[in-house]
Amino acid sequence: EKHRHCTNKFIELANQLKDEQIDPKLVSGALMTASGIYATFVAAGNQGALEPSGVDKVVALYRRTLEHHQEVKKDQLKQARN
Repeated sequence: EKHRHCTNKFIELANQLKDEQIDPKLVSGALMTASGIYATFVAAGNQGALEPSGVDKVVALYRRTLEHHQEVKKDQLKQARN
């Protein structure tokens, strides 16, 4: 439930930026950059950086997350058609 709350807050902010006439592609890119910065902070702290293996781990996590979301989205679309 907390995960959903946080996700919805980020989407809300992204929509606010879009409503300020900022290109959604730019908003998406900025969210990805912010997420990468925060993922680095979580893994390595404020003074650290990720080694290539750490980058690979974060990339794999993003991939699994995106793949999961796409499966959920496809299921929702399929249910809406029925």
